[in-house]
Amino acid sequence: MIKKIKGISVLASIMGLGIMSSCQQNNQSTTKTSIDTLKKSKYLSQPLISNIFTADPSAHVFDGKIYIYPSHDIEAGKPENDNGDHFDMRDYHILSMDSIGAKVTDNGVALSIKDIPWAGRQLWAPDVAFKGGTYYLYFPVKDKSDIFRIGVATSKNPAGPFKAEPLPIPGSFSIDPAVFTDSDGSSYMYFGGIWGGQLQRWKNGKYDANGSKTDSQQEDQPALTAKVAKITNNMLSFEGGLKDVIILDKQGKQLLTKDHDRRFFEGAWMHKFNGKYYFTYSTGDTHYLASAIGDTPYGPFTYQGTFMDPVEGWTTHHSIVEIKGKWYIFYHDTQLSGKTHLRNVKVTELTHNADGTIKLIEPILK
Repeated sequence: MIKKIKGISVLASIMGLGIMSSCQQNNQSTTKTSIDTLKKSKYLSQPLISNIFTADPSAHVFDGKIYIYPSHDIEAGKPENDNGDHFDMRDYHILSMDSIGAKVTDNGVALSIKDIPWAGRQLWAPDVAFKGGTYYLYFPVKDKSDIFRIGVATSKNPAGPFKAEPLPIPGSFSIDPAVFTDSDGSSYMYFGGIWGGQLQRWKNGKYDANGSKTDSQQEDQPALTAKVAKITNNMLSFEGGLKDVIILDKQGKQLLTKDHDRRFFEGAWMHKFNGKYYFTYSTGDTHYLASAIGDTPYGPFTYQGTFMDPVEGWTTHHSIVEIKGKWYIFYHDTQLSGKTHLRNVKVTELTHNADGTIKLIEPILK
């Protein structure tokens, strides 16, 4: 929880400056303005909306318009722990805007947990895909046995509302589904998350309720990693089984469990640039976003480095999308609340370097 404490200490310093200003000026409205200005000045970008708390933004362009599919954070009153019980989301709100910097519209509830027949609790980070006139919303939620599965809901409108299928995708588990559609029309889902995401409990292909809450592997063994599956033509199930997303170092060796600054933890995303496949992900407990490049959607992927430093808050979860010839990253932090479970989505430009790496983004200005 180091990052959380750091965020709180920074905010406390800002508040302290505001208190001194108040004493000197004896003007509460001026003090509030000073605090707000100071707080805003430390961030690379500002929240897209403030009427609700949002996180884990999956962004796409449909018919020339930008749609963002985030988690909807709420104050559920649950105790904070490493399993993420305090992230007890119950519905999705889809955001949209005509262009970067334009007004953002909250399109209301697109899917509620009460309308998912098999769902139990915790509606976590979603993604969406489009095919044949239908939009497919993929979402992780715990079933009634408290096991994360991945479901799918459909709509003819990218902003919803969506209607959930009666059962989860067969063979699905864990969290953070991200769907990539290649130039040949084939779609692939990348998913998985350690700790509260339960990936470590599927080490042997079956759910182990008594499995470790952490990585469940020896420190010097290859790290647990995301899963990838090709999606069937009807977009409702997996084709050909699951594969591991193998991440190698520059020497061709798999990243190890102890390599916390580089190994996969959660928040997978895939984008294609100059014919290469960019698997990007969060290192989770160390809060970096990292990239690895491969020649096929299945990999293997060679680690390239980190491209975003830690945000204010506990988690980092992103999406990368090309919009009108420029690339952007959508991400979140806790600027509005200062609390790890009440986040806000943001966007900033992303640059691919000439050597294929991604230019480092610093979300907190120095």
